[in-house]
Amino acid sequence: MPIDTWHNARMAKDERVARGMERQLAERRRRLARDDRALGWKLGFGTAGAMKQLGIDAPLVGFLLESGRLESGAVVDISRWANPRLEPEIVVRVGPDGEIAALGAAIELVDPDPGARDPEAILAGDIFHRHVLLGPVTEGASAADVKLRAVVNGEEVAAADDVTEATGDLDGLVRHVAATLADAGASLERADMVICGSIVPALEIAPGDEVEIQLEPLGRLSVSFE
Repeated sequence: MPIDTWHNARMAKDERVARGMERQLAERRRRLARDDRALGWKLGFGTAGAMKQLGIDAPLVGFLLESGRLESGAVVDISRWANPRLEPEIVVRVGPDGEIAALGAAIELVDPDPGARDPEAILAGDIFHRHVLLGPVTEGASAADVKLRAVVNGEEVAAADDVTEATGDLDGLVRHVAATLADAGASLERADMVICGSIVPALEIAPGDEVEIQLEPLGRLSVSFE
């Protein structure tokens, strides 16, 4: 289904998504009231296969908070995670009119349940989000010029010359986030950061791994695990 028709299809009528967004945003409000700070939003389950699996017609939308943000070079304890995964992503900084103002490199760390099939529960749990790493953003950058190389323990494990092939057009994704939030009584704000979904299938990670994500010419991010 074309990106521009996503939101006019079933998503606005999917009560599972509506209930999940209500629960998710209530948790976000609780965490913000406890002195956390808003960072932005995320997209998940955006590939055709993932959407078919959940019976949805557009990606799910989650939130990012400053408490979950890590700097490049961080060491993360994943010893208690059930299913640790790393997703190389593009991050968008939103402009004053909801447009894409800048692009950067991003990593999302997630702990997904492989058997999860209920969009409401997935949304209520913020789409398995654990942490995010964001590189500096570049104004005027184009995703068409970006190439991905993912390196684990010194060896290339994934690469992509088209960083939007799996996720879809970034402009359409940002519009979808804005529309989804509006339906749920929230809003996409100027300077929000939006991570746009994994460029390649999520990478399995384990204690002892060292990962570098190269998204040239946007930059590089690294993270290691214990």
